Parts: sequence; structure tokens; C-alpha cells
Amino acid sequence: MKTRVLVPTYQELHTLASIVHRIFEHNPEVHVLVIDDNSPDGTGKLADQLRAKYSNLEVLHRKSKNGLGAAYIDGFNNSINEFDVLVEMDADGSHDPQDLVTILKEIDNYDCVLGSRWVPGGKVINWPKSREILSRGGNSYARLMLGIDIGDATGGFRAYKTTALKQLDLSDIDSQGYCFQVDMVRRLLKKGFKIKEVPITFTERTIGTSKMSRNIVLEAFLKIGIWGLQRVFTR
Repeated sequence: MKTRVLVPTYQELHTLASIVHRIFEHNPEVHVLVIDDNSPDGTGKLADQLRAKYSNLEVLHRKSKNGLGAAYIDGFNNSINEFDVLVEMDADGSHDPQDLVTILKEIDNYDCVLGSRWVPGGKVINWPKSREILSRGGNSYARLMLGIDIGDATGGFRAYKTTALKQLDLSDIDSQGYCFQVDMVRRLLKKGFKIKEVPITFTERTIGTSKMSRNIVLEAFLKIGIWGLQRVFTR
């Protein structure tokens, strides 16, 4: 199936070239769309230079930084009618392109394949205990509130069939951060789509600064709580 990997960027000048190279090294048949949020460090200019090097690379320049979810929605809308599979992948090197091979092997039989840190075989490297507790706790909270049997709904390394994405109202999605990832999972499950989790290795970035913030955590806590209450009272 024709596949495009969506790679949102903001201030990823020192990691982008490496991740693009590794994506094509391990998955030479895929296409890549870099979605840059007008990075002041020149990431967008670098992406344009890489486009000249890789024939399967395209660049989408956005005017400003207004969230991970919005970047992915723009990427979906840009790609949904041309590709069979769309992949979400970070630009900071935390997602291993070798794991993409495993994800894409499974997508034939499912509507969405999640790269999971918290299923048997999955793991994280160089995370402080506080981050692991936050991630595991966030996923437990999502399972409890939403009634979903997903080990890692907050992870950002995943593949969707575009036939499934076309059944979602993408214009109605305003979640950001890892809340966006949970939102996508709950919408797919609500529509009856099949989701598979496969183990991945997540490595904490060694260059640059994590985009995780208190606001991202708060957004997820509040929205997941609201969705959970809606689920209970609209049965």
C-alpha cells in the first residue's frame, strides 16, 4: 500500500536530516511529508534542502506553531486522497525507523496500528522514572475513563489506513499534545475500526528540548475526563 510518513517539526534543525535518512534507509518505498511550523532555527529551510536529495520527500510549511494535533490534521488533509496509509512519527529520533517496518507489516489486517511502549516487548530508554509514571498513569486514566482496552493510547508512533481516516470528522478535532493521540484512538474505536498494538522502543531525545509541558498534561486530563463523563451519561 502506498504509504506516507508525516513528520511534524518545530526547532528540529539538528535531528531532522538524521531521521529522514534513517526512515528511507529502513523503508525505501515510503514517502515522507515534513510539516514545519515556521521554525525560527531554519528547520523548514533544511527540509527544503532535503527535498532536493530525496525524491519521495515533500515539505508542508505552516505559518505558525499551533499544536501537534493541528499539524497532523493538516498532514492528513494534504495526503488522505493520495495515499493508502499515513504514519505519525516524531522528528526528534525517539521513534526508531526500524520499528516502522513492523508497524507496516501489520497494517494490512487492521485500520490502525499503534507502536506501543507498554505492551510486552515494548520499552523506553533514558526516561526518568517521573516520565514513565506520567505516561503509564495517563494511559491507565484513559483506559478507566474511556473504557478502552489499549495499553498505549498516548503514543505518537502509529499508522492509519486512510479508508478509516476518511470516516472521521477531522474538522471537529481540536486536541493537541498527546491528548490528540488519545482522541484519535477513541474516535476510531467508536466507529468500530480495528486497532492493533505492536511493541516499539522509545528512546528519549538526546539533542534539543522535549515539547512536553504542564499545559499538555492538563489538556489531556481535562478532555479525557470530559469524554469519560460523556460516555457514562450518553449510554
